[in-house]
Amino acid sequence: MIDIAKSSVENFMKIRGRDPNSRWDRYMLLTLEDPPQNIKAGWKESHATFTSELKNLIATGVTSLGNALKSCFDLLNVNRMQSGIDTYGQGRCPHYLEPAVIIVLTDGGKLTSHSGVQPELNIPMNTSCVPGHELTKEPFRWDQRIFSLVMRLPGSVPIDLSCNTIIPSATNHPLDIMCEVTGGRSYAIYNQKMLNGAVDSLVSKIQNGVVIQFEKIGPDPPPLQIDLIKPENGLIVDSMKENLSMNGQIILLEEEPIKPALLALPQSQLPSNTSWHNLRRLILVPRSAQKGYSVGHWPIPESFWPDNANNMLPPRSAHPNVQFSCSPCEPMVIDNLPFDKYELEPSPLTQFILERRQINTCWQVFVSNSAKYSEVGHPFGYLKASSSLTCVNLFVMPYNYSVLLPLLDELMKVHKLKPTPQWRQRFDNYIKTMPGYYAQPLKRALVRMGIHGLVPDNIENCLSYSVITYLKKLKNLGKMEMDRLVASVGSKGPSHEGIKVCSRSKTSVLQRKDFSQLLKNVGGNLASLKQELTDYNTFTIAVPDRDVKPQQFRNPYDIPRKNLLDQIARMRTNFLQTSYSSKTKLSDTGNDVP
Repeated sequence: MIDIAKSSVENFMKIRGRDPNSRWDRYMLLTLEDPPQNIKAGWKESHATFTSELKNLIATGVTSLGNALKSCFDLLNVNRMQSGIDTYGQGRCPHYLEPAVIIVLTDGGKLTSHSGVQPELNIPMNTSCVPGHELTKEPFRWDQRIFSLVMRLPGSVPIDLSCNTIIPSATNHPLDIMCEVTGGRSYAIYNQKMLNGAVDSLVSKIQNGVVIQFEKIGPDPPPLQIDLIKPENGLIVDSMKENLSMNGQIILLEEEPIKPALLALPQSQLPSNTSWHNLRRLILVPRSAQKGYSVGHWPIPESFWPDNANNMLPPRSAHPNVQFSCSPCEPMVIDNLPFDKYELEPSPLTQFILERRQINTCWQVFVSNSAKYSEVGHPFGYLKASSSLTCVNLFVMPYNYSVLLPLLDELMKVHKLKPTPQWRQRFDNYIKTMPGYYAQPLKRALVRMGIHGLVPDNIENCLSYSVITYLKKLKNLGKMEMDRLVASVGSKGPSHEGIKVCSRSKTSVLQRKDFSQLLKNVGGNLASLKQELTDYNTFTIAVPDRDVKPQQFRNPYDIPRKNLLDQIARMRTNFLQTSYSSKTKLSDTGNDVP
C-alpha cells in the first residue's frame, strides 16, 4: 500500500506539471507522526527534498489522522497569521487567498491512537500552536480543501468495475465528512484504473478559488413561463428555441394535456427539487496574467456590524454564509466603477440558474447581520448567468450597491461631478448604512472615477484600539511561530538510548566449569579473561520506539551450551502464545534472552 501511495503522488506531480499554472505550486509532505517529526517537507524545503523524503517513507505507528490534519492546518495557517490575509473584522477579500489542496492517502483502515480505535475523525480544537486561532470557528480556512484517496485494493483478483464511469465517494470512511465540509471530496479506490482516474480528477480540482456557503432566502422564483404551441398534427412544441436546444427533444403529448408550463421543465426546475437551496461550492478567483496574483476591489461583508466600542471580535465561520434572494432584479453597472466577477463551480445552483436562460436577470446576495439595523443586511452583489449561458458568475459590488450606483450615476450625468446639498445629504445617509471597512476601497474607486473628498476619514476607524492592537500582536506572534516551525523541520527527536543489558550472574569466574578452557583461549591472562567476560555490561539493544520500557533480560552467557536448544524451545513457546486468556501456561524461562 505504501508503494502504491508513493507512486500515486509521483503520478499526480507529473500530470500537474503539464499545467502552466503549476509554476506557482509548492509541495509539502506530512506524515502521521508527532510534531515536528511529521513534517518531512514544509515551507522552506525544496522539491528535491520532498521527492527524497517521499521515497524514504515507511509505514509505521498508529493512524492518528485527526492530530495529523490539525498539524497540517497549523502549518498552513501560521503563515496566514503573519501575512494577515484573513483581514479579521474588515471583511473577507476573495482576492487575498492562499489556496491549498490537502490530499490524504490512506488504506481505509480503522483510525487508531495510543488510547485505542477511534470510531470517528476528531480534530483537536484547543491544541493549536497558531496565534489567533480562536478567531475562526473551524481549524481550516475557506481556501483549504481536503481530498482523500481511500485505497481499498483487494489482495485477490479485483472485482470488475469497468462499467462504472464515476469513482464513488468513500461514504463509510470518517474522512468523507471532513472532505465534504471543506469543499472537497473522497475517492474510494478498488483497482488501478480507478486510482489513475482519481489522480486525473484531483489534478482538475486544483483551481484558484475560495469556498462559500450559498443559502436561498425568501420564496422560490416564479415558474418559467413557456409558450407552447399546438399544431394540427398533435405535437406540442416549445416555441422558445433556447429551451428546445437545452432539453434536446420535443415532447409528445395526448390531445388533452393540461398545465403546459410544467411540460418542458428540466428535472432541476421541478418544485420537489431543493438541492440548489443550500450548498457549499468554490468560486474561481482569476489570477492576473501580468502580475501573477489575484486582483480585486471589494470584500464580502462580515456577519456583524463593526463597532469601535467592542473590545473583542466575534469568531467567524471558515466559509462565509452568502444568502441569495430569487426575486428577479436587473444587473447594475456604471462606467469606471470597478466590480469583481467570480465564476461559480458547477453545482445544482448553477444548473438551476442556467436552465432558466434569463441572461438579463440577476439574484441579489446578502450576508445576514452585516447591516446595523437590518437582520438580512443590504445587497453586496448578485448572481447572474453569463451571456453565453455557459456559467454563473458572482458579481461583488460596493455594499448596498443598489443605492450607491444610482447616486453616482446622477452625480456624473446630472450634476457633472458637482454635488448639490440635497445629493450630499442622500450620500451621507448611504454612508451610514455602509460598514466602515468599505471606506478605503470606496475611496479608491471614487478617485478612479475622478471624485474626491466624499468619504469622511473618521468612518475608517471601525475597530476599537484594543482589537487593532491585538491583531498587530498576532502578526508578530505569527512570525515568531513561523520561524520556530521552519527551524524545527528536519530536526530529529531525542534518540532512545536503548535497553541496557545488565549482568544477572552471581558466579565467580574462577567457579565456572569451563574456566580452564576459557583461560587457555586468552593465552592464560586472567585479567584479559575477566575483561572479556564483563564487557557485556556496556551492551545496549537499539529500540526504535522510545515508549518501550527497559526490561531486564537474562545474560545469554549464563546459559550452558548444552541447554541452548531447550532455552530456544521455551522462548518459542512464549513467542507464539497468541492470547493471555488461553489455557496454555507460559514456559518459565526466568527472563528470556534478548
